[in-house]
Amino acid sequence: MSTPEEEREQQDVERAESVQTTATGRDTKEVDDGARWREAFTRAVSGGWVVSLGALILAVLAGSIMIAGTDEAVQEAFGYFFSRPGDTFSAAGAAVGNAYAALFRGAVWDFRADSFAMAIRPALNSLNFATPLMAAGLGVALAFRAGLFNIGGQGQMLMAAVGAGWIGFALDMPWPIHMLVAMVVGISFGALWAGIAGLLKAYTGAHEVIVTIMLNWIAFYLLSFLLATPGLLQAPGSANPKTAAMRDSAIMPDLLGPRYNIHLGFVFALLAVVLVWWILQRSRLGFHFRAVGLNPHAARVAGIDVERSTVYVMLVAGALVGLAGTTQVLGTVTTGFSYDIDAGIGFDAITVALLGRSAPFGVLGAAILFGAFKAGGSVMQAAEGVPIEIVLVVQSLIVLFIAAPPLVRAVFRLPQPGARRKPRREKKEAAA
Repeated sequence: MSTPEEEREQQDVERAESVQTTATGRDTKEVDDGARWREAFTRAVSGGWVVSLGALILAVLAGSIMIAGTDEAVQEAFGYFFSRPGDTFSAAGAAVGNAYAALFRGAVWDFRADSFAMAIRPALNSLNFATPLMAAGLGVALAFRAGLFNIGGQGQMLMAAVGAGWIGFALDMPWPIHMLVAMVVGISFGALWAGIAGLLKAYTGAHEVIVTIMLNWIAFYLLSFLLATPGLLQAPGSANPKTAAMRDSAIMPDLLGPRYNIHLGFVFALLAVVLVWWILQRSRLGFHFRAVGLNPHAARVAGIDVERSTVYVMLVAGALVGLAGTTQVLGTVTTGFSYDIDAGIGFDAITVALLGRSAPFGVLGAAILFGAFKAGGSVMQAAEGVPIEIVLVVQSLIVLFIAAPPLVRAVFRLPQPGARRKPRREKKEAAA
């Protein structure tokens, strides 16, 4: 048996160990919490969305420099820069501020308008420009997720315009049957045109980039032939190669009346965004697409038919781009179209998909942004005399910076992916 002194000593030791254990546990918990927060922050600032935002900021800054450089007042003030540098900076600030204010008025909200109805028109114009970009961007993004480069948006849009346009002006049916039939035919033409590239890729190994580029030119010259030949797509008595106007029963109605430039195609584009999200995140087909895009060899070992998935993804992607071509001829250009009906949307869709990180809702945001650029660029040129090509340069710079994520992270001092943040103790030891 132990003496009372030994029992008190044992109790003191147990209390000391308890306090030490509690303190150590608290410190460990605090360290774990701190490491967890640091890891969450590192993931947030090293993600793709931050790179896209950084690319947009850098492109806008570069555009600001070009706007200031092309302004006459800035050029005049720069002539005596060393004597009065404040004049140059003031003129540059005014030029850039006025230009982007005009861009805002033309794309989002006209704060100089006399009524709410007129003030909101720029935003609706931006959404109208964004409508085909949304659908075509989804087609490119879906192919990206499956590891394919669908740069045949131009050809798929042209073929969709051929199918939907011919149904739209050649047949006579009641609305909305006429409109829906024209849409189905147009979307099918776009899907089949992309499906050719998918078949060649899957069963012959032909590179989809080369095939889709060639299909773009085939579609362009095929449409030119159809427009130049009387009795096919050429409107009777037209001096220029152009189709007849769409029948009223095939036209997509305006959502908010004739005074606003937005039609039913915008709703179909939004539905396409939700559909693509569901396919990628909730369907077995989307799982196959993503698995093939991540590692086709592993997907084949897992029992996925890679060739069939390749054909399917190109069919769906072509159908989405075909929706863009359909909305062009049935909603935007309803008085007849020519071989320039794609309006560069097929290639702009690549930029939209890149900026949106190939995510459906990211493509939605990127399309609205580029639609705002298109809507506000003309107002910026008319109001401030800024060359509209600067908007195209900004769009091109966005692609350039997105293609170089390390550059964007280096400019904004963001951590590289996979980089481990050193604890403070390691930093102090390294400094010592």
